[in-house]
Amino acid sequence: MEINIQKLDKNGFLAKQELGYAKFVPPCVFYVYPSLGLNRGNGSVGMEEQPTNLTKRRLVLIFICIPVSPGKSRLIWTFPRNFGVWIDRVIPRWIFHIGQNLILDSDLYLLHLEERKINDLGPSNWHKACFVPTKSDALVSAFRKWLRKYSGGQVNWGTKFSGALPPTPPKEQLMDRYWSHVVNCSSCSMAVKGLKAVEVALQCQGGCHTSSTRISISMITTMASNETSIIRDFLQRKKKSSEVVSKSKRLIVRLRSALGAQWAQDTPVSLSFHRRERKVFAAL
Repeated sequence: MEINIQKLDKNGFLAKQELGYAKFVPPCVFYVYPSLGLNRGNGSVGMEEQPTNLTKRRLVLIFICIPVSPGKSRLIWTFPRNFGVWIDRVIPRWIFHIGQNLILDSDLYLLHLEERKINDLGPSNWHKACFVPTKSDALVSAFRKWLRKYSGGQVNWGTKFSGALPPTPPKEQLMDRYWSHVVNCSSCSMAVKGLKAVEVALQCQGGCHTSSTRISISMITTMASNETSIIRDFLQRKKKSSEVVSKSKRLIVRLRSALGAQWAQDTPVSLSFHRRERKVFAAL
């Protein structure tokens, strides 16, 4: 993206870019005016009709970055516009804040490290700490030029701070969003309270489902135990029956061998057969 600095003086600078322009107003306000074209306010217009009510869409990105102490700044931003305002009445602000904070977080750690590199090299050697060769880096170069020319290259803290940067905090603390934003934002803090209430409700509902599930499992276990007992008894009886059948088969085999020819001739069995049968049963 090509960006050209049109004007730079003690009142800030003005930059022209492909889709609009940007303006820096000292000491800490930055405006971006995107070019969005025209919007027909009276709906669609026919080929032969002349538009009678043309409304120009306007959107302004306003960033206010306020130095609070060495290494810390407070960022305030707003995006006023004259179209699509209905979406702000439908979608809560905290949903937009999630996406916007993700953009800030993507640059936060990089800016933190660059600030320390510039501090080590000195404000006048800032260009040695970062490489900004393209035309899209013109805004960074213009701000550094303005800061060096009209503010000595750094923020004048007066007697309140020495200007030395504090030690780098843990990354979790540096990237924290809860204490730096959520607790101070009415929309995000309200969303957290609502989500916590939903979480408690879901846990209670989950507990009820767990209790009913435990009861169902207990009933199923009892029924399965009863069925298992019935099946076990049946199998035991079947096993005994099989043993009786097997024993009977062995008895018949022994009877055949004991009776010998009389069994083969299919003759009436005499009393001696019964005596032999009793002997065979006694032997089993």
